[in-house]
Order: sequence, then C-alpha cells, then structure tokens
Amino acid sequence: MNLTPNQLRAASWGAIALVSWLLLSLLAPVLMPFLLAAVLAYALHPLVERLHAWRCPRWLGAGVAIFMLLLVLAAVVLLIVPVITKQVPLLKEQLPLLLERLNDTLIPLAARFGVDVQVDVGQFRVWLRELVAGHESDLLGGLMSSLRIGGSALAAVFGNLVLTPIVAYYLLLDWSNMVERVKGLIPPRWRAKVQSFLDETDEVLGQYLRGQLLVMAVLAVFYTVGLALVGLKLALPIGVFTGLAVFVPYLGFGLGLVMGLLAAVLQFQALLGVALVGAVYIIGQTIESMYVTPRLLGERIGLHPIAVIFALMAFGQLFGFVGVLIALPASAVLLVAIRRAKASYLASELYLESPGISAQKKDEAA
Repeated sequence: MNLTPNQLRAASWGAIALVSWLLLSLLAPVLMPFLLAAVLAYALHPLVERLHAWRCPRWLGAGVAIFMLLLVLAAVVLLIVPVITKQVPLLKEQLPLLLERLNDTLIPLAARFGVDVQVDVGQFRVWLRELVAGHESDLLGGLMSSLRIGGSALAAVFGNLVLTPIVAYYLLLDWSNMVERVKGLIPPRWRAKVQSFLDETDEVLGQYLRGQLLVMAVLAVFYTVGLALVGLKLALPIGVFTGLAVFVPYLGFGLGLVMGLLAAVLQFQALLGVALVGAVYIIGQTIESMYVTPRLLGERIGLHPIAVIFALMAFGQLFGFVGVLIALPASAVLLVAIRRAKASYLASELYLESPGISAQKKDEAA
C-alpha cells in the first residue's frame, strides 16, 4: 500500500511519540533526579544570567545559585528539627498529666448523662514506659530489618539528594547552549511558532514562580503573627515553616498544623489554647484556598480562581501527590496552548463560515 507524504509524516511522528513514551516509562525511576534537576536549572537560570551580566563567571554564578538553594532548604530543616526534638520529650513527660486533667473534666461531665467514661492513665503510663524503654532490642531489630529490606530505596533517596544538585549545576553551566541545540532539532517551518509558544510559556511560568514566592511570604507572616497573638512561644519557627512549606500544597499545612497543636498542648495544657491555635490554621487554610492562592497566583498566570481550585483537585485525582505539586505550573503551560488553540479556532473557516455559505460563495465567485 502506497502512503501519501502527509500519511508518512503522520506515521513518523506517531512512531517517534510511541518510542519516546516507552523510553520514558522504562526509565522513569532513573530520570526522576534529572527531571528535578532540569526544573531547578530552569528556575535558577535567570539568577545565573544576571550574575553573568555583572561579570561573574558562569561556573561561579551556577555555584552561588545552587548554594543559595541548599541554604534555603537547610534553613527550613533547621526550623523544624529543633521544634520536634524539644517537643517530643516534653510530650512523653506531660501527656499523662494532660490525660489526668482530661479525666477531671470528662468524668463529671459524663456522669450528668449517666455514663461512666474515663481514661485509664495508669495503663497508659505502663504502655508509654514499655514503648520508650522496654523494647529497645525489638525496635533495633525492626529498624535493622527495615534497613535491609528498604536499603536500596533508602540509598536511592540519598543518592538522588546528592545527584540532583550536581546535575542541576552542570545544566546551569550549559543551559543556553543546550536550549539552542534542542531548538535546532525542530523542523525549520515550525520554529517561529514553537519559539513564540516557548516565549509565552516562559513568561507565564515566571509569573507563577514570582506569585508562589509572594504567597509563601504572605502566609509566613500570617501564621507567625496569628500564632504570636494567641500566645504561642514557638510562633516564629512554626509560622515561618508553615508559610514556606505551603509550596507543597496540603502537606505544608498538615505538618504546620501538627507542630502548632503539639506546641499548644505542651505550652497551654488547656483546651482553649489548643483550640485557638487550631482556629489560626483553619482560618489560614481558608484564606489561602479561597483568596490568597487564587488571587495572588491564579491572576498572575491568567487562571480564574475556580480554575485554580479545579486544577489542584483534577491533577491530584489523576496523578496523586505529584499531580498536586505540578498542578499550577502544568495548568500555566496548558493555558498557553488553550489560548493558541482558541485563537486558531476563532480565525478558522469552521468558526467564521458554515459549509453551506462557504460553498455558496465559491459558486458565486466561479
């Protein structure tokens, strides 16, 4: 069977797409650190270019950019680790006392309704003591078994943590040349349209990154001030961590909420203080979901607030936690494609003229 040139081109592109999909599927675990490094290089490339414009060698500018990123990540870790290391031992000591206070409140309240309810604090003390000091050998054996079973996965995680910044550094050194080489693979007749699409996408993604930084700053200030107003002593580290961790939707809020409630339980030892901290987080999450993210982020990338909420839910449903992470930047890229498809449709004969009218005009012209 002889194929027309158009059919041959379509078959060739279909074969290329199929082979690319198979390669991506087979090499997905290996490609993850490289894809993450490419994302980091894309985000840090403007900083490197600015430093290079100030006569800073490119190798030094790339090193400074990677170092600043690692410094920010280290600062986030240093914010959360001291809070956890200080609060967990206090929790072990004070939790039985808190349960006794709960009994003092719960027993009279339940007695009014003829119900005998109380927490067995003595049994809880025994369980806590056994958990902490009674099964060291069992815990050690379980830990070693887990390390043996998941050793390869653990090694892969730490390997990626080391490999990703190294790959990102080398990508930053040669980013402009690599982009030009990739563009050279695009057929000449498509280069103008592809370049226009890439320029618009780059602008939208830049707006997304700036908007995300603004959202993080606003929420860090909100949580820090809110927790300080309710009297929480650890308001600064917990508030700043929650605001910065909002970059990971829901996970940042969840970790901040757990840390805030834990600190409130140990400091206030009263239901009112814990409730006030919980109220700060509920209000913060509501403001973020309904106003801050849609307004400060959605408007910057041209997405309607409802579209932002839908994108988070849809990508989360399709791709899980990773989908939530990529929802807004992926939506920004899709937005550019949809705008161009809409413009092409509005300029097409399908929209401007019906088939009958078009045929009639051709007959009249003839």
